[in-house]
Order: sequence, then C-alpha cells, then structure tokens
Amino acid sequence: MSIKIIEHTTIPMKDGVNLAAKIWLPSDAEQNPAPAILEYIPYRKRDFKAVRDDQMYGYFAENGFAGARVDLRGSGDSEGVLEDEYLTQELEDGITIIKWLANQKWCSGNIGMIGISWGGFNGLQIAALQPPELKAIITVASSDDRYADDVHYMGGTLLTDNLSWASTMFAYNSCPPDPELVGEKWRDIWMDRLKGSGLWLVKWLKHQHRDQYWKHASVCEDYSAIKCPVFAISGWADGYTNTVFRLMENLKVPRKGLIGPWGHQYPHQGGPGPAIDFFNECLRWWNKWLKNLDTGVDKDPMIRAWMQDTVSPILPKRPGGWVGEASWPSDKIKPAKLYLSPGRLSLEKQEQSDFPVTIQSPLSVGLFAGKWCSYAESTDFPSDQREEDGGALVFETLPLEKDVEILGMPEVKFELSSNKPIASVAVRLSDVAPDGKATRTTYGILNLSHRNSHEKPEILEPDRIYTVNIPMNFVAQRFPANHQIRLSVSTSYWPLAWPPPESARLQIFLKESLLNIPVRKPTLNDNNLRDLGKPHIKRKIPTTLLVPAHREWEVKHNLATNEVVLHITNNDPQYRLDDINWTIQKDVTEKYSYKNNNYDTLRGEVTSKRRFKRGEWEVTTLTKTIITSTRTEFWVRAMLDAYEGDTRVFSKTWDERVTRYL
Repeated sequence: MSIKIIEHTTIPMKDGVNLAAKIWLPSDAEQNPAPAILEYIPYRKRDFKAVRDDQMYGYFAENGFAGARVDLRGSGDSEGVLEDEYLTQELEDGITIIKWLANQKWCSGNIGMIGISWGGFNGLQIAALQPPELKAIITVASSDDRYADDVHYMGGTLLTDNLSWASTMFAYNSCPPDPELVGEKWRDIWMDRLKGSGLWLVKWLKHQHRDQYWKHASVCEDYSAIKCPVFAISGWADGYTNTVFRLMENLKVPRKGLIGPWGHQYPHQGGPGPAIDFFNECLRWWNKWLKNLDTGVDKDPMIRAWMQDTVSPILPKRPGGWVGEASWPSDKIKPAKLYLSPGRLSLEKQEQSDFPVTIQSPLSVGLFAGKWCSYAESTDFPSDQREEDGGALVFETLPLEKDVEILGMPEVKFELSSNKPIASVAVRLSDVAPDGKATRTTYGILNLSHRNSHEKPEILEPDRIYTVNIPMNFVAQRFPANHQIRLSVSTSYWPLAWPPPESARLQIFLKESLLNIPVRKPTLNDNNLRDLGKPHIKRKIPTTLLVPAHREWEVKHNLATNEVVLHITNNDPQYRLDDINWTIQKDVTEKYSYKNNNYDTLRGEVTSKRRFKRGEWEVTTLTKTIITSTRTEFWVRAMLDAYEGDTRVFSKTWDERVTRYL
C-alpha cells in the first residue's frame, strides 16, 4: 500500500502550546479512515529517532494504520518547557493528542499507543486515565512502579543510572528545534528550554523514599484503572523485565507478555539476538484490538520468554529458545529451596552451628557488573564474575547431575546483623562452567534500612539479628548438567549502585538462611510455539555516515595513588540526514571513581555533547553533571553551555547539596 507522510504539523493544547507531530498515513485514509498508532516521547522526531520512526510508522501505514510521532512539550520541535518526567501536564497533553487524532478525517476514531522506555511508561499511565478513544497499548521496557523498579532506585539504593539518565535528559532538554520547521521563533523556544528545564537529578535525589512523588503515575497503585488490552515487552539485558510479570499477574484485561534476550531496544533492533519480526507482532495486536480482526493473539501464551542457555561471560550473545506459559503465575513452576552452609548450596539442610559468616566487601565489587540497563548490548554487559567474587561471600552447588531450568524471581532469605545503622547487601546468581567461568544470570540489591518498607525506612540496630528477604530480577535461565549454581553476596555493588554512607560489616547466620529458585519443567508445547520470524526492514531514510559510533568500557587501577576509575565512552554515530541536510552528533562519556576504598571519595561524572548543523547554521550544547557524597549529603555540580557557531549564547552552573535520608 502506498502512503502519505505529513512531515510536520502541530497539535494545539488546552493552554495554547503547540506540540509537533509527524504523521504517516495510508494513501486512502481520507476515503477509508484508519486507526492511529501514537508514540509520544521527548527524543526528537526530526533527527535522533527519524530513521527508526520512519521504519516503524511507514510500515504501519503500508499495512492500514496511521502512525503519529509527537514530541513532548518542551522537546524536539514542540513549544513549551519540559520540567520533569510523567508530569500531570504531560499526561493531560497526551489525552488531548489522542482526542485530536481521533477527530481527524483520516482516523477511524480508534487509537493505540506504543513506546519503549518513556513511551512505554506514558502508554501505561495514559491507559490508566481511560481516554475512551484509546483501545489498546504496546508497552516496551517500562515500569509500573516508578520508585521500586525504575532507573532511579533499586531496593532502596540509589542507582548510578539515575545520574546517567538525568544527564541524558539534561542534554536532550538543551537541544534546539529545527528552524526550518518552526521558523524565526526557534531561538526563543530554545532559550525557554535552556532557562527552564532545570537539573532533574536534584529533584530525584530529594525523593529518596517511595513518597507521593513516585506514586504519581505508578500504575501499580491501581492496576484496575487500566481497562484496555496491554501487550508488555522487555528483554533480559534490559532493566525493565519485572514489570511484564507483574502486569500479567495483576491486570484483568486481555494481556500478553514477551521477554526476549534483548537490551534496551525494540525487539526488531534488539541485540543480543535473535531479533524478531516485531512489526508483525504489532500488526497482530493492532488488527485484533483496533480493527476487531481475528489474528490469533488470544490463542498465544500469556507469557512468552527466551529461556537463556549457558554462555561464556566474555561473549555478547544469548543462545536459548522460546518457552510459553498460558497464565501467570504458572502452575508449571515450583519453588525449590537451596540451603546455605559454608561455601555450599544444597537441596538438603545441613547440620551446622549458629556461628555466622562475615562479609565486608571492598568498593571494587561491582566494577564488572555492567549497567543496570544495557543500551550498548556488549560493552555494558556484566563480565566474568570471578572478577567480582574475591570480595564476596560465595555459595555454590556441586556440579549439577541434570539440567535445571528456572523462570521467575529468585529470592534470598537471610538472617543477618550489621555493625552499622545503614548497610546494603547485593546478591548475584551465576552459572559456573566446568572451566570456572562465571556468568551472572540475575541479581538483587537491598538497602537494609528499607527491609520492611520503602516508604518508611528504619535504621538497623547494630549487631541485632534481622530476617530479610532480597528479591532478584526475574530471569529465564537453563543451568546445564555439570555446571554449578553460584550465589554471591557483597556489601557493595559500585558503581551500579551508590554505596551506603560508610563501609559496613554483615554477619550472616546460615542456619535459617536459604535461596529460593523458581524451577520450571520443560514441556512439549515449547516445541510448538509460533515462529516469531526475523526483521525485514525495507524503508530507509537516506543518510551519510560521517563518524562511526565509538563505545568503550575501561577499568583503571592506579597502584601508585590507589585510585580506581571506570571510564565509559558511548558516542553514537555522527551522520547527516540527507533529505533535510541536517547533521547530528551525540557524544557521551561517563566516569566513576574512588580512592583508597574511601566512601567519601566516590564520584560520578557524565559529560554530553549535542551538535546540529545545516549549511552555515550550527548549534552545539555541552552539559556536565558531577555527583559526590559525604556520610550526610549528596553534592551535585553541573554546567550547561550552549553555542551558536563559535559564540557561547547561554551558560549556567549548579551547585546543590541534598541531605541523605537512609
């Protein structure tokens, strides 16, 4: 089917602000109105997402659906200022957009929402507000709980992805609209953003517990508010897999879950492979719920997951195969208890004394953990866990007599005490090969002052024994015969998570401690699952590559100064969008360091560059964010510089302190 593209149009909001949209239409949409698919995000329809968007929404239009990509208020070519994520204003704007789309003469009145990450979040959030025109959503790599399971905090500990994510939006919010689209007012729109968007990191640091700030737009507060069908998707290398399972368990609407081996990308782009024919999966969903066609989606398993096979930790791939569960929780999955004794995990409880084992890890445990959420697919994966286990307590099974397959959430129960009032514990589950290589399969972190509540944490009474449960991320993993299952325990996991105010020593009492794993027996039905196909991307916007991508992770330990630095380079390819003669550049470096195992020397730093060019017109923005800490405070320093050509036209610095609250 031929299509029509509306390169740029504006949608008026109730307060008069205009939001920018790009729309793809079936060529006959005005004669035969089509359902519309909306993605509503701040990542710039004009440039950074232009190639991806045209592939997806061009495909939807070729197959009978209108596609709409809208820049959030204050982003891309939209007017206004973006002051934070998922604000009430954003969600109200989203409802206005949906009503506008439904009222267009080329639209049938049925709307679907799709999105990854931000767009996956606001798809769930807007669905919970129940606009009548919204008939179904596809949410990819999103969360139902903005505090407990997002980029900001994990188990009550501050994630350093909170810093890198804040820095990402700091950089995006500094970018100008395209003068070719918005005209002479481009500079005024740009200056409003530079002056008004603010430093979001400080806002997030001021909400260290699960308060109303995080409850807002967390759909787990009331799953019943979502009335339309939901297709939830993620990947095991992503940070957002747990939500898929909670949505399947708690929603009461038609729903499906898909979890592949992918990182933080759509499944047709997703490495490590295999990537799938994601566009076809979308069409099956849209045709069912927006056109009332029988596509068979109601016969698919509720959850389809990639069961990961063993793999060397130094290889950026995830072999395995698909498995399906008709419902969640599944009656095919049974918990198995593995009891702890010194150095050992076993199915049978061992006779042992109450004498505890002790752990007080160096800050180096975590340097090879990778990122909380994988974006680069290979450089930010966890490395061989033998690099980490020297600073951890290790418990492992004997070599397995037969394959063990797990699907679900492993959980550790510890009886422990701490010598400090604030302490953290990190637990990791690894697949240990006969040659000793250890591949992390899942992990969990808990700030022990949050052991009972993220809303009202309580300090630890030093040397008092507590019973705590530490959930790990959901996982599907096959441990082969002759391999071992290893549980590793540490008191730090830097720089994935920010450590407590000072080094703590934990005593773990093994007699009542155990590991629960969700054991799944393979079924014949797994062999009969429908083939998900391979991507077939036909559309391609003409581009010219100017500078290839450069990605690098480097750990340095200066033995002379005892300074340890993790340095990350994450530069996207620099290229020109040929049809509009628009050159874009996105460079990012991150640096995490400490000295002498001293908690007061912890430092995270992210520097970003964004550059846009057309002919003689050129704009560059530079942002830098630094976070350090003492035992009582976080310190945030930041700078923003904006240039037209070689002339700096805007500059601002921040120097903020935020009190640490458990």
